Amino acid sequence: MNRPDIIFIVLDTQRVDRLGCYGYQAREVEGSITPNLDKFAAAGATFDMAIAPAQWTIPSHGSMFTGLYPTAHQLTQSDRALGPDRPQIAQVLNEDGYQTVGFCNNPLVGILDNGLKRGFETFYNYCGAFPSMPKHSTHLPWPAGWLLESYTQFLRRISYPVQNFFARSDLAFRISINSWMTPVWSKMANFKGQNERSVRDLNRFLRDRENNSTEKPLFLFLNLMETHLPFWPPGEFVDRIAPYMREDRRARTLMRDWNREAYRWQAPVAEPLEELEYQVLNDMYDAEVAYQDDYLAELFAVLAERENADNTITVIVSDHGDGLGEHGYIGHAFVAYQELVHVPLIVHWPNKVPAGKRLPDPVSTRRIYHTLLDAAGGVPEGSINLDPREINGLTLMETIRGRDPENGTAFSEVYPPLNFTKAIQHRQPELLERFRCLEIRRAVVKEGLKLIHIADWPDELFDIEADPLEQANLLPELLAETADRNQELQSFIRLTEVQRDNLTHGAKLDINADEKLLQHLRGLGYIE
Repeated sequence: MNRPDIIFIVLDTQRVDRLGCYGYQAREVEGSITPNLDKFAAAGATFDMAIAPAQWTIPSHGSMFTGLYPTAHQLTQSDRALGPDRPQIAQVLNEDGYQTVGFCNNPLVGILDNGLKRGFETFYNYCGAFPSMPKHSTHLPWPAGWLLESYTQFLRRISYPVQNFFARSDLAFRISINSWMTPVWSKMANFKGQNERSVRDLNRFLRDRENNSTEKPLFLFLNLMETHLPFWPPGEFVDRIAPYMREDRRARTLMRDWNREAYRWQAPVAEPLEELEYQVLNDMYDAEVAYQDDYLAELFAVLAERENADNTITVIVSDHGDGLGEHGYIGHAFVAYQELVHVPLIVHWPNKVPAGKRLPDPVSTRRIYHTLLDAAGGVPEGSINLDPREINGLTLMETIRGRDPENGTAFSEVYPPLNFTKAIQHRQPELLERFRCLEIRRAVVKEGLKLIHIADWPDELFDIEADPLEQANLLPELLAETADRNQELQSFIRLTEVQRDNLTHGAKLDINADEKLLQHLRGLGYIE
């Protein structure tokens, strides 16, 4: 079997509603601000209603890397790690003969010891105080380059435990998000990584690999953090998207203050944003989106010129979106609204995926796991806790072929990041109860309706086709629809809790022992 190369790209914090291929038109710009991504999407399949399994980085990556929802895999906080019972995707592919390489700009993926890097032969980490990069990324001659890399490796071994401590210690975390500390770590510690540089290095890696024959197929993972706060897009993109920033000192001051206040990046908004503040945040976000699209152009060109281009499956997705003032929230910590969980999803595979295909029904992005393993040939012999029926049944290729195994249903789980809730408790404790920041939220999206649970109880129902901004809560009016979606959520919770308990004990899921679970799986089409 001629197995495909696999390219898996996560545009971290990328909102779906800011991409031209999803219909976005920026206020001050003629045409799309994402022409390169739009062109790439047009050559593959675009999922119009992809739903992230979680609203922030750690649990969402955990789901895309394991195929499980957060309740099942339990990687829901920065002080947790994936268990050994469900191998993550790089582990499976590595054991199955793939070369596994990562280029990462997110410290929650690249620095924390949470199991997301398992199975990567090589993992380049562009974030943190002492990034790890390919040798060709530095232009120093030998032996200066070798000495610098050796010294950096030593410092990295020392710094990683410190950086893990800051992510997992409540006191250290609260100190780090003070305004006087934010500029230090956000720049000096490369909080957003070095995104454009990582793409340049990745392009060089692909070209070098093309010139050196290798029998191994490739699994390549890229995480970009460009659209995450703080916003520092190059001037040419600011001038294009928000030309008023040059002359408006008040606007520049607002953006500078937001960039310095890491606490505000996730905290609920106690008072509505003023009009200029809302405009500045949204326009600067767009400038970052345009900048990211600009340097992705070369990557798309490199992918197209590779000898194995026609036998390469490329998946582009976001782990979550971002709140920019909607519903009283900034960031992506606490809610299940569309600006956070509705994400872009593009699958490109020449000769296998029809160009220009649009998929309107909801799908979960956790199914990327099943899609990539299925594309690589399915479950390798001897894999632990992996059922070939699950992998083959849940691949997104089934949806592309018109046979959606989940009947157009997708779920999302919102586990609030506890280190941030503790920071709010320290600064603005009244917000915790007002915005219900400590509650777990869950959502189900199906047939144009979206039900949101808070603390396992129906709270809001939206018609997201007629009301995409989720302004009108229809729960009091559509009682029958609410009851149907509530039943689906209850079945979902039961299923994920059974998966969690079985994985915790290191056992295979015994579906035959649970008749209700068996009936639910039949209803979803997983089994006959």
